[in-house]
Amino acid sequence: MTDALITPMAELFKAMGDPTRLRILLTLMQQGERCVGDIALAVGMSDSAVSHQLRVLRGLRIVHAHKQGRTVTYCLDDDHIRTLLGQALDHQQHNAGQR
Repeated sequence: MTDALITPMAELFKAMGDPTRLRILLTLMQQGERCVGDIALAVGMSDSAVSHQLRVLRGLRIVHAHKQGRTVTYCLDDDHIRTLLGQALDHQQHNAGQR
């Protein structure tokens, strides 16, 4: 394993490890493509705070933006992200059942 692989992987996990960003990602995983206002409402944050987090996630190619007219909607970038989130969720639900 080289630093060229390890460093971006660490950045991916760091971004996904932030509770605010994780709420946004789980919202997109469960509800599908959404605009900033819908995401903000779902996670209980302001539009500007969500926009800031989405910029970070977009920069790391964790989410993807689509422009439809004047509306920008966001979705998970690809199935790899969906799989990572799903596996993490399954792992936590499994651990919760073990206690």
